[in-house]
Amino acid sequence: QVQLVESGGGLVQAGGSLRLSCAASGRTFSLYAAMAWFRQTPGKDREFVAAIRWSGGRTDYADSVKGRFTISRDNAKNTVYLQMNSLKPEDTAVYYCAFDTYVTDRGVVGSDEYDYWGQGTQVTVSS
Repeated sequence: QVQLVESGGGLVQAGGSLRLSCAASGRTFSLYAAMAWFRQTPGKDREFVAAIRWSGGRTDYADSVKGRFTISRDNAKNTVYLQMNSLKPEDTAVYYCAFDTYVTDRGVVGSDEYDYWGQGTQVTVSS
């Protein structure tokens, strides 16, 4: 079992920044694990935002956030961060942290790939 605890959401004006954190606990991470951020708005499917492999640190981003968001990890703290800059009103959503025990050749974008999820944290960007 893996427990994920998110923090850092809130209300910010357009153009501002926020940093989300996700602390993971409960099991030893394998070299093939990955962690990611997804987001969801009412009535829509959960949307991939960014992912990072636990070993090697390879990152992937949705086109909508490339150049504005940065995902990073602190292996010693088992924590993943999402630095969000130049925020836009359309970034408003509940942001979820997710953990994939073993990344397959299907990659890291699909929400079905992830085994554990956090409770979500609200990000609201006002215009």
